[in-house]
Amino acid sequence: MAQQRLETAILRSGLSSAELADKAGVDVKTVNRWLAGRTPHRRTRVRVAELLGETEETLWPAARPDTQAGAPATAEVLGAYAHRSEIPNDLWISLVHKAAHRIDIMGYAYPFVLELLPKASEVIAAKCLAGCDVRLGFADPGCDHVAERDTLEQMNGTLPGRIRNALSMLGPLPDTPGCRVGLHSTHLYNSVFRFDDEMIVTPYLFRARGYQHTALYLRRLSPYGIFESFADQFEQIWQTTVPYTEGGSRGLTA
Repeated sequence: MAQQRLETAILRSGLSSAELADKAGVDVKTVNRWLAGRTPHRRTRVRVAELLGETEETLWPAARPDTQAGAPATAEVLGAYAHRSEIPNDLWISLVHKAAHRIDIMGYAYPFVLELLPKASEVIAAKCLAGCDVRLGFADPGCDHVAERDTLEQMNGTLPGRIRNALSMLGPLPDTPGCRVGLHSTHLYNSVFRFDDEMIVTPYLFRARGYQHTALYLRRLSPYGIFESFADQFEQIWQTTVPYTEGGSRGLTA
């Protein structure tokens, strides 16, 4: 199977075995050994995959058991915190600054994200204009689920106002190309903060408020890991959102 995948990738690339060998810095006989079933060393696998426009795990799946379904995914956990409030601000700020391709956030209200930098919304808007895809999901402050969550977390009716306050801090984002803001009415069991292939997830604790929840700092290593599970959850909830600009919802203010 691996030989067939490699052979197909070489044919698709338009390279001959000799040309691939030259670019990979090996002898053509070595390439022929790969085509006969031998697995290259790791550094060479990465280089060849890059040359062929494929991934290492696609060409040599047996060499990357960590990317297979059912493989342990603890290597994706970069950090674990007893409470979200214990995550250093420097980490949050670095995640925002480093993100170049995707920012996905889903929660009830998360004004702290928009307070990390003096002009956080402008910074994120500039990323959108540079090609970063941004999706921000907030709870609909008027839905029944928000009232139920407010009661569960004993917030004394303040959660709808916190959401409206966060929405009022978006600045230019709702009108910035590349940024989508949605309102959901889903009971959440965690919040997701994704920045490219890094993510912070806060699994909810019974009756605890946002800053009290536990937090995991993740990086994506596999299509079957912990990261991908939470990324898929984001996608499913995002499909239920209503655009923030729809139906005059921009009138929601603190």
